Amino acid sequence: MRRLSLCLAFALLLIAPPRAALAQEAEIQNTIRSQIDAFLADDFVTAFTYASPNIRAVFGNPENFARMVTQGYPMVHRPREVTMGEMHDEGGVLWQRVEVTDAQGRPHVLDYQMVNTPEGWKINAVDVLRAEGLGV
Repeated sequence: MRRLSLCLAFALLLIAPPRAALAQEAEIQNTIRSQIDAFLADDFVTAFTYASPNIRAVFGNPENFARMVTQGYPMVHRPREVTMGEMHDEGGVLWQRVEVTDAQGRPHVLDYQMVNTPEGWKINAVDVLRAEGLGV
């Protein structure tokens, strides 16, 4: 009986993600949701704080960042619905999959590249992916 209990405990450790990984995923998803909430409020100053130092350096100020988002990522600026997908690691880089339904009801799939900074998790890139079965 003890052997069975040990086997079950070991199996659970193998299939259950560690608490640290779950906490990290929650922090990453919170960063993304917080930036989207700031976009919905047209608070680009706050939204800019969720961008990585590299992104902040490229755009220089919240106004330039706002132009890029509203013109290049309207589905993120005004989403109707946001659903977090799986997080994945590509060569040591963490990506969070996000499914967004835009204001017109069209679905979009995006990958958010995340970087850990002294100020917490920041968004370093957003890739718009081609959704299977969609003409995106």
